[in-house]
Amino acid sequence: MARNIGQIFRDQARKYGDRLAVEKRLRGTWHGCTWKEYYDSAREIGLGLYSLGVRKGDRVAILSQNRLEWIMSDMGIMGIGACTVPIYVTLPAEEVAYIIGNSESKVYIAEDSVALEKALEKKDECPSLEKIVVIDPEACDMSHDFVMSLNELKTLGRDLGKIKPELFDRLTDEIGVEEIATIVYTSGTTGPPKGAMISHSNVLAVFDGLDAVVPAYDTDVTVPFLPLNHVYERVAGHLYGMHKGITTHYAQNIDTIVEDIETKMPTIILAVPRVCEKVYARIVSQVREQPQWKQAVFNWAKDVGARVSKLKERKKPIPLILGLQHRVAYELVYKKLSEALGGRVRWMTASGAPIAREIVDFFNAAGIFVIEGYGMTETTAPVSLNTINDYRFGTAGKPLPCNQVRIADDGEILVKGGNVFKGYWKMPEQTREAFTEDGWLKTGDIGYLDDEGYLLVTDRKKDLIITAGGKNIAPQNIENLFKEDPLFEQFVVIGDRKKYLVGLANINLEEADRTAREEGLKFDTPEELLNRKDFLSIVNRHVEERNSHLARVETIKYYRIVKEPFSEETGELTPSLKVKRNFVMEKYHDIIEEMYPRDLS
Repeated sequence: MARNIGQIFRDQARKYGDRLAVEKRLRGTWHGCTWKEYYDSAREIGLGLYSLGVRKGDRVAILSQNRLEWIMSDMGIMGIGACTVPIYVTLPAEEVAYIIGNSESKVYIAEDSVALEKALEKKDECPSLEKIVVIDPEACDMSHDFVMSLNELKTLGRDLGKIKPELFDRLTDEIGVEEIATIVYTSGTTGPPKGAMISHSNVLAVFDGLDAVVPAYDTDVTVPFLPLNHVYERVAGHLYGMHKGITTHYAQNIDTIVEDIETKMPTIILAVPRVCEKVYARIVSQVREQPQWKQAVFNWAKDVGARVSKLKERKKPIPLILGLQHRVAYELVYKKLSEALGGRVRWMTASGAPIAREIVDFFNAAGIFVIEGYGMTETTAPVSLNTINDYRFGTAGKPLPCNQVRIADDGEILVKGGNVFKGYWKMPEQTREAFTEDGWLKTGDIGYLDDEGYLLVTDRKKDLIITAGGKNIAPQNIENLFKEDPLFEQFVVIGDRKKYLVGLANINLEEADRTAREEGLKFDTPEELLNRKDFLSIVNRHVEERNSHLARVETIKYYRIVKEPFSEETGELTPSLKVKRNFVMEKYHDIIEEMYPRDLS
């Protein structure tokens, strides 16, 4: 029986051989490889690193967009017992150098000239770094004796493999299940990034947990677009897909995802709530441009779908008339959503943050089951999941069999199990602080288990707003309410220790364009609308409409529009598209303070 990730990979490569394993769209063209080619390339990379002096337990950093070489390098690194250190491509040189230096990585695998320069700029801060390997050496300065191409590394590996054909297998078999497979650095919004140590056993525990509840098979197809650097895509996507024998087609980028999904027709999609929200907002926006009778049909279909979805959730029979209505609604409305996602999607995830019930019901009515769940880097991704046979929308599902969940007296979610990480690299004090005295991981999230055992996550412990009047308010609930309106791309609620709540809004320019034309406004570009009083009065109406659904203490008294879109590149969003609240509050501090006159706050 396999006891580490490398052994599982070897078994799968032997089992599936010449079947397509993975491909990536690069500059408009799909490039793929079979399971045998995938394994052989990983073996060459692993042995190439061994030739450079990388040994069991050594760290190798990777900074690259999703591509075949990323996963081949990952499997090669882990296959010789070394440890992969993924780095986000959006990080500045200072943070890249910190991660390489702190992890004491011996080798740094860089995608291109940009990734190479980030290391060269701060190489003095990386004393452990012995070699830089470049995946795409075009336009790179390869003159340094410590820089080589990935092809050169693979040649070293091939040569060593000819001399010692049994070496890679032997190195793989010598890996203990409790040894560290990867160190994933978490966001450094409250200090320097912390390296979460994740072992082979942590990943295998997740495999066991998902196998027990997730319907995934070797006939499945997926089109990933979330970054491999993120533990969610890496473990639940890349590694679990390898474990199940799933065929993977990596999208070119987030802008081509719709086209790539239509082309490859996935059966499974790993997404985060913001992706579902954007798809739904686009559909609602398009419907509003249709004649009134078509809008009425859409609203009727949405109501029928919601009623069917709620009955399915409670495992109640669907009345004959409602079932017939749903068939008609599917043909008129929901079929278009299914076809836009390739026509074969059985389920998709929307994990990592709350998602509006209205959106979940809409997808469910289209025959696409949305799996809500909860997890974090320190739990090797998933803690709890809804499943097709056992779910409650609006919850994060029940804890996976690989872990237990307990709620602390102050409402914090605590986790214990085989998937819980080994601690933070070279940070013993922070590791101790992460656990209770009896060994439960303190997640930093607030929530509760309902009477049926479903986990509800209400907010981050540090994000919970306590007003000057002592009211506890979960900002995510309010933010999600605002994001149900297609006009708001993002909405951040602020108000801790204040008498009232205020907000920062990102406007969806496509929706702004449509709304302004509908209102009869004349303009040249949608960007100019953000400075016009007549358009801002429209935004005010939308804010007031959202406020009408809230208790008085939860309403937004003032708001400001942030004209530059929030993005991962500018720092406001995480790779999974969640807002970095602390970063936003610091970046827009002056704008926020303007909304709190001294005589009111």
